[in-house]
Amino acid sequence: MSFLECRDLVKTFADGTRAVQGIDLHCSEGEFAVLLGPSGCGKTTTLRMVAGLEKPTAGQIVLAGADITDRSPAERDVGFAFQFYALYPHLKVEDNIGFPLESMGLNRRERRQRVADIVERLGLGALVGRYPRQLSGGDQQRVALARAMVRRPQIYLMDEPLGTLDAGLRLEMREMIRAQQLDAGIATLYVTHDQEEAMSLADQVVVMDEGRIRQSGAAALVYDQPADLFVAHFIGSPSMNFVTGEIREDCFVAPGLVWPLAERLRPGPATLGVRPEFVRPAAKGRLRAEVVRDEYQGACRYIHLQAECGRLVMQVADREREAVGASLGLDFARVLLFDPVSGKRL
Repeated sequence: MSFLECRDLVKTFADGTRAVQGIDLHCSEGEFAVLLGPSGCGKTTTLRMVAGLEKPTAGQIVLAGADITDRSPAERDVGFAFQFYALYPHLKVEDNIGFPLESMGLNRRERRQRVADIVERLGLGALVGRYPRQLSGGDQQRVALARAMVRRPQIYLMDEPLGTLDAGLRLEMREMIRAQQLDAGIATLYVTHDQEEAMSLADQVVVMDEGRIRQSGAAALVYDQPADLFVAHFIGSPSMNFVTGEIREDCFVAPGLVWPLAERLRPGPATLGVRPEFVRPAAKGRLRAEVVRDEYQGACRYIHLQAECGRLVMQVADREREAVGASLGLDFARVLLFDPVSGKRL
């Protein structure tokens, strides 16, 4: 049963921009759901509607069985963390964290215990007596997250909370957020444009584009079985390779490539997709290509190739060097086919 439901949710701004176009979103109790997509796809607007910071043009928002569509932010039991931390400069860390508890009717002892619990969980003990100006950016964001979590709300709402942090600190904070969320068992709706962040955190990845949900599901499902060309291109780094061709006599045919199909598909134009890790060098491969560039990435290499059917990238182990200008035979370990008009996976 869904704990959070967005039913046919629409948001049109005063200038006519339709930021969210009739989405249906479901998040189970205790689930970590990530809204993933490029800038301007509607993910933050969706989150703000759930928080009550934007009023939907149409649709319904249900949380724990209650219709909260028209409730004010104060009437919604949510904990919100933004990309840009907004700490009160005149309050010490301990008081910043405990501030949301002031309006909950808890006595002083209960408030202090709540703060002490979250401080211990997030490792903030050394910071409680400091003011925000005395903290690093990473520590300020940790305090902001603690403030969002201290209330123990029905749901956490997080909008790019790690977006301003450097790579090493993002990884540390990512692990901390997930550990705290799992421990608390509180449903979380999290916005990011960073697919690595989404794949590592999410129980459910919700891929958005142009105000619509293109696909939702477990990270492995979205990666291995993308619903359409947009998802296939957006998920994965480097991006999936695409070859334009056609289906003819139970084969995919493109310049320099004839690929037998495991199942019969309707003849006509098609796009073949193959991820870089599924491109393999093979002396008697079905495709030949010239090495254009060998890109070293530490744990692996990206071999950039030029074939008759277009440019490809092959991912290999760091020890597998290929000379620029060399001619290679290639095979594909796994391929997907898409309709080039609708974009849907065949």
